[in-house]
Amino acid sequence: MDTIDSKIIAQLGRESGLTSEALGERVGLSPSAAHRRVKTLEQQGLILGYRARLSRAARGNPSTVFVSVTLTDQRQATMQQFEQALERTHQVNEAHLMSGESDYLLKVLVRDDDSYERIHREVLSALPGVHRLVTQFTIRTLATED
Repeated sequence: MDTIDSKIIAQLGRESGLTSEALGERVGLSPSAAHRRVKTLEQQGLILGYRARLSRAARGNPSTVFVSVTLTDQRQATMQQFEQALERTHQVNEAHLMSGESDYLLKVLVRDDDSYERIHREVLSALPGVHRLVTQFTIRTLATED
């Protein structure tokens, strides 16, 4: 990856819907050269995909809740069962295996038409291997990647 590739990645990271023409103008390439570079970056696995940035309203005005999960044990089978079940849980936006007191940190988005109580009772506490859930509600979001 050279300097131009880095510029392309930076530009697409800010605005993924750029045309080859607009991208080329921003990084100093012709549209066809910019297109070839993007295709190469995709083939190399450096660009994994593209997505639309949706407004909070389009996402159901979700509240963000962070949940620390402690499992009953840290055996590989327990963790694997938990992670596989978590993949089928659409309310969990992010999941991180953690060091420290808890095993996982989950970012849960609770839409206006849902309740965290229901998600806690019917979804999170029903995941295999869950011993303890500690919930923190977001008051305000200061910065996001999106």
